[in-house]
Amino acid sequence: MTTTREVGVDLQESGEDVRRMVTAIEKDNPDMRVTHLPGLIKVNSPGRLVIRRETVEDELGREWETHEFQLSIVSYYGNISDFDDDEIVISWGH
Repeated sequence: MTTTREVGVDLQESGEDVRRMVTAIEKDNPDMRVTHLPGLIKVNSPGRLVIRRETVEDELGREWETHEFQLSIVSYYGNISDFDDDEIVISWGH
């Protein structure tokens, strides 16, 4: 039996924008798991986590640039395999 390694990101819970961003990430990653801790939101997903600019913008109701994601990151595990203007992908793939 093989198991898929999880990837994830820990985000500083700094306000409504971060909570809405997590809601948007959930829409694009139906298998992900969210854990709320005091001041921290842990987002875990089997194998791959995708953050799409368009989905985040829809949830926030405003323009959003992917580099804004860096302002909320406390830590992450996996590799940031794609980071451009349209999406961020965290995975273990090469």
